[in-house]
Amino acid sequence: MQSQSKFPRTFSCEFFPPQTAEGVEKLRATRRQLAQLKPKFFSVTFGAGGSTRDRTLATVLEIKEEGHAVAPHISCISSTQESVRSLLQTYLDHGIRHLVALRGDLPSGMAAPGEFRYANELVAFVRKEFGPAFHIEVACYPEYHPQARSADDDLRNFKRKVEAGADAAITQYFYNPDAYFHFVDACEAMGLNLPIVPGIMPIGRFSQLARFSDNCGAEIPRWVRKKLEGYGDDTASIRAFGLDVVTELCDRLLKAGAPGLHFYTLNQAGLVSTIWQRLGL
Repeated sequence: MQSQSKFPRTFSCEFFPPQTAEGVEKLRATRRQLAQLKPKFFSVTFGAGGSTRDRTLATVLEIKEEGHAVAPHISCISSTQESVRSLLQTYLDHGIRHLVALRGDLPSGMAAPGEFRYANELVAFVRKEFGPAFHIEVACYPEYHPQARSADDDLRNFKRKVEAGADAAITQYFYNPDAYFHFVDACEAMGLNLPIVPGIMPIGRFSQLARFSDNCGAEIPRWVRKKLEGYGDDTASIRAFGLDVVTELCDRLLKAGAPGLHFYTLNQAGLVSTIWQRLGL
């Protein structure tokens, strides 16, 4: 963990592009509340296969117009070199110079990923076309990607993204801090030198969290899962217990030298704001 404590701490929040007019208004209210915490930037996700491209672009430009730093996600899947080049030029034209570059998910029924197969190819393309114009974040997986053949293979995949030109990384969420500590140690052993910011998922609804976690390979520790299952439909108890668990996780990560936190907000401000305040940020 020694490498991480030397980097400036970055606190950020992630949104997904809303589908309805009501969702747009709800996200605006969420941003107003979270903006009071002065995060370094907001990021906006990019749907599977580019399914939210236009909504992602609209959300990103609105956030930029509000005066906030914003980092749009871009994805390999279904993307062509020309579509990526055009989209990134649009972002540059609007003064946006921060990206989160991902492989992305292959939508059901899609047989081929497109011109880019992996995130390292996307990062390399951005660097080839735009040089140092963008600060590029990439994803990493302390508990390893669910499709990885082995832990070592997943680490090598991450190293390829870094060597292609990534500036920083944001992890998949996790609840076992030792997974993050071991992952960072393994990266240090490979000579990787970049901020690896923990991704944090607040706990609001257990059924939703269990579904997300099963899909992405994030482990819910057995003791946490059993406690949450025991609360049944008692939402207040789930939220209260979740706040304690996630606040303690964040506190331990920061005390160990983590270079910030990236909150997966699910377009809601309440839990993130409470955790932020409990941590004294």
